[in-house]
Amino acid sequence: MQAAREKLDEHVRQIIHWHFSPETGSPFWLEKRQELKFDPLKEVNSYDDLKKFPSFEDEWLRGGPVQRWIPKAFVGKPHYVFETGGTTGIPKSRVSWRDWQIDYELFSDTLADENFPKGSNWLMLGPSGPRRLRLAVEHLAQHRGGICFCVDLDPRWVVKLIKRGNIKEMEAYKDHVIDQALTILSAGHDIKCMFTTPKLLEALAMKLMDKGSSVAEAGIKGIFSGGTEFTPQWYRFACEELIPGVFMTPTYGNTLMGLAGSKPFDIADNYKITYHAPQPRAVIEVVNFKDYNELVGYGETGRVKLTTLTQEFFVPGFMERDEGERELPCPKFPWDGISGTRPFHEFAKTTTVGVY
Repeated sequence: MQAAREKLDEHVRQIIHWHFSPETGSPFWLEKRQELKFDPLKEVNSYDDLKKFPSFEDEWLRGGPVQRWIPKAFVGKPHYVFETGGTTGIPKSRVSWRDWQIDYELFSDTLADENFPKGSNWLMLGPSGPRRLRLAVEHLAQHRGGICFCVDLDPRWVVKLIKRGNIKEMEAYKDHVIDQALTILSAGHDIKCMFTTPKLLEALAMKLMDKGSSVAEAGIKGIFSGGTEFTPQWYRFACEELIPGVFMTPTYGNTLMGLAGSKPFDIADNYKITYHAPQPRAVIEVVNFKDYNELVGYGETGRVKLTTLTQEFFVPGFMERDEGERELPCPKFPWDGISGTRPFHEFAKTTTVGVY
């Protein structure tokens, strides 16, 4: 843990110097530097020093111009815009050059070839449109030597249907998405790996069962999945009933953080899922509901606080819309983790969960 912390502190110093130096920094942070009551270049020397920054406001990510987030050193590079949310109003966005590819290349290093065979083709059974996830899974497949096949899915439309109470239409749309997946799987593309969400995986598995088949018989060997609906109960149900014989690894991520991997499965954990952020590029803390600078104790419940630390994107202390329990480090990830991720209780009643 000490070595990981020292690496994180050094990484923080590099990222702060990058984003607040006139030669390399982004217009947003160079302008914000003038408003701060301290000098980041002189007074931020460790991860703990990031507490000097005010809480990052998600409204800063809405609207444009998105170029204000591009570091001067990366001007002229081919950038992408990835959106999050957007069911109502202007969506939050993140502009990116290579971060999304790097995140998934690092995630690829955690995947065992026996479960996710190199050279295999992939199915992306998840959202399309202006989202990082679709391109990222496609890049993951290419990085591992395969080709990715995708469905067409608009999660914003699903959320609108749910809010209107049009459950029949929502179910019909889900069937439409699953039919696309079944068509792809039956087309002889030799697909062995897949990304999907818990709800869509369940729908796919049930549809295959109705046809006298299974996810395993469809050729799938490895699945990575994620979302706040990925509970221990559902994990056990999936492993024992939905996809016996198919390996599945849980993940937790979003457009701002990247991808958090999970502690290796251990039957002694009783299917509890513990996620660990991809430090030092991103850090997750579980903090007190009343004091966002105070960590809760191990096993205690708090809100998720995210810090993103890459050359492309710096976000200190972003309060996520999730909560969970703080977990101990493990050999694979020698830094804190989080389990039981779910919508933050103050927002839970107003949060509409669609395909996620």
